[in-house]
Amino acid sequence: MPSPNQRDPVQVRQPRNDAHRLHVRVLSLGLILAILLSAWGCHFPQDWLLENVLVLAALPVLWAIYRKLPFTRLSWTLVFLFYYLHELGAHYTYSNVPYDAWWQSLFGRSLNEMMGWERNHFDRLVHFLYGLLLAYPVREIFLSLARARGFWGYFLPLDLVLSSSALYELFEWAAAEIFAGDIGVAYVGAQGDFWDAQKDMALAMAGALIALLITLTVNLRYQRDFAREWAMSLRVKSRSTEI
Repeated sequence: MPSPNQRDPVQVRQPRNDAHRLHVRVLSLGLILAILLSAWGCHFPQDWLLENVLVLAALPVLWAIYRKLPFTRLSWTLVFLFYYLHELGAHYTYSNVPYDAWWQSLFGRSLNEMMGWERNHFDRLVHFLYGLLLAYPVREIFLSLARARGFWGYFLPLDLVLSSSALYELFEWAAAEIFAGDIGVAYVGAQGDFWDAQKDMALAMAGALIALLITLTVNLRYQRDFAREWAMSLRVKSRSTEI
């Protein structure tokens, strides 16, 4: 049994001290403020409500995680950062976030023209950040609840990010069918791209892969029993009964 200093740092339960509680409370207040600012003067109120359905659904899950799991402050920061960006997209609708105008006011040139883009890519950025920001917190959940180790501590978060991204695309499709017209178009935000859903899922997977490769590199450097744990995770634990 490896000693605590030999383990992946996120495997060791970290008590919720005063600094940890304050950190989560500040992030929570920031989210409340972000939601209020996002709602104030939002460009498409019906789309804003639809965009925030999943935010409201996630709040009990976040509360349960806070109460039961040893989430690190890094994971909380990554989760809330994603929600802040989501509220920005909900305020303007994802297809109309004026990042190009902001870029042009700062640097005097159009980012879309520089990159050769013909559509608003804020939605693509957030799909990529979904994987990049949330893969590490999801990994912490698997380490705590499923005791995932070695290979599985990296594969399972990647798998969940990709599968949840696919489920979200199905949710978008269902919403577009139910809320036909401008609401459905604004919510899906495909902007005429036939392969929009596939590209969104690919970007989420790419972001998660980058985050997990960074985590793997750090653990490979600092976790002394990394190779042993990786090898043990790929061994068959028991044989099935022959019939």
